[in-house]
Amino acid sequence: MPSNTAAASHPDHGVKPAKLWAGRLAQCVITLLFPVLLVLLAVRLVMTPLFLQVEYQRPGFPEDYYGFSTEDRLHYGPTAIEYLLSSADISLLADLSFSDGGTLYNIRELGHMRDVKIVTQAAFTFGLFGAVLFVLCTLYLYRTQRDLLLAAVARGAWLTVGLIVAIVIGAVVAWDAFFTLFHNLFFTSGTWQFAYSDTLIRLFPEQFWFDAAIVIGGITFTGSLIPLLLIWLISRNQSG
Repeated sequence: MPSNTAAASHPDHGVKPAKLWAGRLAQCVITLLFPVLLVLLAVRLVMTPLFLQVEYQRPGFPEDYYGFSTEDRLHYGPTAIEYLLSSADISLLADLSFSDGGTLYNIRELGHMRDVKIVTQAAFTFGLFGAVLFVLCTLYLYRTQRDLLLAAVARGAWLTVGLIVAIVIGAVVAWDAFFTLFHNLFFTSGTWQFAYSDTLIRLFPEQFWFDAAIVIGGITFTGSLIPLLLIWLISRNQSG
């Protein structure tokens, strides 16, 4: 028969079944939402005019052989991001034109941008509701079972680190396959491939997406290490 001392040391000792079930559920929610929310935050940080300025003006970024200057890219690029993140309809892009009067985006490009906007706004809407749920679960565990909260965050951070390492390795080793798989997950095959002379490719060449993926991975990886470091410091202080 276990001693009273051993029973009292168990983290679930004295916790009512309903409260224990709620705590475990909140722990799972935090662990699973952690990588999702962190990646979405990193994506949102990349979807800014600031990232475009850094990317377009960095040494070695590929030139547009069809005529866009860096200034042209800095002018048109942010408008594409504005369309994706705002409530503006497709006319924001459809009404853009070259100096000779030709439309900036063709029909296929406009159709793809509609699809991208649907995916983008669905992802960020999920992220908003997920963030609310994450905060509620965090507050609940903070007030009731803090040991489960620390374990949930740690597991979520380690899960994120593992996923990011796997994704970055896949992207670096087999970028073309990774790029194709990513697009086929969210878009109908054939709707996201364009000619090098199309505006979307001229504004956002493949190098842009490779750089964006690395930056998103870096932000997410760093964001995972911070809570792990804090949890280690807390554990060290408690044991000391």
